[in-house]
Amino acid sequence: MGKVVLKMVNIDKHFPGVQALKQANLEVREGEVHALLGGNGAGKSTMIKILGAIYQPDGGEIYIDGQLARLESVRDAQRYGISIIHQELMLFPEMSIAENIFLGERADRYGYINRREIEARAQKLLDDLNIDFDSRWLVSSLSVAQQQLIEIIKAVSFNARIIVMDEPTSSLSKGEVSMLFEIIRKLQKKGVSIIYISHKLDELFEISERITVLRDGETVGTVNTKETTEDDLIRMMVGRELSSFYTRTEAKGSNEVVLAVRGLEKEGVFHDINFELRKGEILGFTGLVGAGRTELMEAIFGIRSFDRGEILLNGTKLDIKAPKNAIEAGIVLVPENRKEHGLVLKNTVGFNMTITILERFMKWLKVDRKEEQAIMDHYKETLRIKTPSYSQIASKLSGGNQQKVVLAKSLAREPVVLILDEPTRGIDVGAKAEIYALMNELVQQGVSIIMVSSELQEVMVMSDRICVMTEGTISATLDKDDFSQEKIVAYSVRRN
Repeated sequence: MGKVVLKMVNIDKHFPGVQALKQANLEVREGEVHALLGGNGAGKSTMIKILGAIYQPDGGEIYIDGQLARLESVRDAQRYGISIIHQELMLFPEMSIAENIFLGERADRYGYINRREIEARAQKLLDDLNIDFDSRWLVSSLSVAQQQLIEIIKAVSFNARIIVMDEPTSSLSKGEVSMLFEIIRKLQKKGVSIIYISHKLDELFEISERITVLRDGETVGTVNTKETTEDDLIRMMVGRELSSFYTRTEAKGSNEVVLAVRGLEKEGVFHDINFELRKGEILGFTGLVGAGRTELMEAIFGIRSFDRGEILLNGTKLDIKAPKNAIEAGIVLVPENRKEHGLVLKNTVGFNMTITILERFMKWLKVDRKEEQAIMDHYKETLRIKTPSYSQIASKLSGGNQQKVVLAKSLAREPVVLILDEPTRGIDVGAKAEIYALMNELVQQGVSIIMVSSELQEVMVMSDRICVMTEGTISATLDKDDFSQEKIVAYSVRRN
């Protein structure tokens, strides 16, 4: 089973208004991949930042190789052989691979660093893991997946024995994930322990030996991966049975057309797009990456121009030249990339929630704080947003809570048509279930939703009809009775 290399015992951590960890525990063995799983706000990131000495715990103890460890700085953590590969890569693009790996290398007594020496040392590390790179290459020439490998090499360079990987596959293709897993297995053979954080349960079953689940800052338990199931893990994460993980009430069957798109075309992007969205329905859009789904939604919302065609809302032709026109008409888009296009990450939760409706509580440059507070309270409660305060910086929230803030901002406009582009990407199963329930409530209230999703099960269960896109056109529109994975995949790879 391997000796225990790390024990985190009864770890406590408080932040203003929030107890992030309560008597949390984690035990990792030599050479194992140990998954750390939990919902947004469960305490995973806090636990790892304490291990890396980025945060100091309020209580509890950490043992390395059975000895009490004093982790008072990041350098202390490195001396104990602990390395954290964060979700956001920390590399300098205009420096070489070797320079990035040995950044901070001490100069000799004359103030010089032997470039040839660090390039040779970096090359040996690359060769040892069969990574076919030249250590002199600039990091800017590498793909995201390749840069991820450089982060791993950086960890190996100072003989890390415990490597934490935080959502390492969030931006990787299936082929790139396989390459990463191959590297992880090579590290295991060298006795390196991996703490693997991911919300993708299928990955955990493929790569991990054991899984520890956190919920609300507490350790729920640790299970052997081969002896558990997805349902078991979901139950541990949310504290209840998810008998109706996908919440969907049968559509009322309205034939009232709210949004109609006729002959929409953008040269080289999409062409001859025709579809109708009915009142109170969820219309799913799916297809392979590059099929034009996001580009089409951006055109409807005014982010992207189109060459010909028309968009009608309740029978009236719209002149959408910019997002402002769409929003004023009652069309709102929740974008695929929440961090780049949905949030002002460096501003507060309150700012992000209310930025689109300033006119509702600002009169003659005076702010009606009571009205502003009421709006924020409403959406915080409705969407179950976990934040210590509205003054919390948005970037500090978990992925699921960031997504809920984007939804709050969008719903505050009281849209007639809500476009959700990959609304559950990068969030855990508990937050997904809450978003599905919200979508169901909205359509019951008469809101019409377009949902773009790459997850076939999600789009099949939540949609009333599905438009399948291929090479910039709609290859099929399927009614509920015609839904099947085989049909959707077939229409995704060929035109009708």
